Amino acid sequence: MPHFPMKILLVLQGAWIAPRFDLATEALIMQTDDKGNPTGELREILLPGPSAEELCSLILKEGITHVICGGIEEGHYRYLTWKGLKVMDHIIGTSKEVVRHFLACGELDPETILR
Repeated sequence: MPHFPMKILLVLQGAWIAPRFDLATEALIMQTDDKGNPTGELREILLPGPSAEELCSLILKEGITHVICGGIEEGHYRYLTWKGLKVMDHIIGTSKEVVRHFLACGELDPETILR
């Protein structure tokens, strides 16, 4: 189970993981310490509008290491993984459930559904 300092961004639509990366207008950023424990406060970000390019730019500017999202276009997925990020896609659930599961397991399999 990988535990190291992580900076995680969840792509949101309200309280849920957004179904599409390119249409999201909200994000949640959290950090963990080297044991995988949350540090600091969660940061909620309202984006000016839906834009996959703007979201990718924010992800790189913030030094994000892990991205949790719903559907994501192959080009954006490849770009973020090429930049060294871990992208966990096709995730369905509320941000609270997804964070809880991710912190407990240290990983999310593609197509994870949490209710």
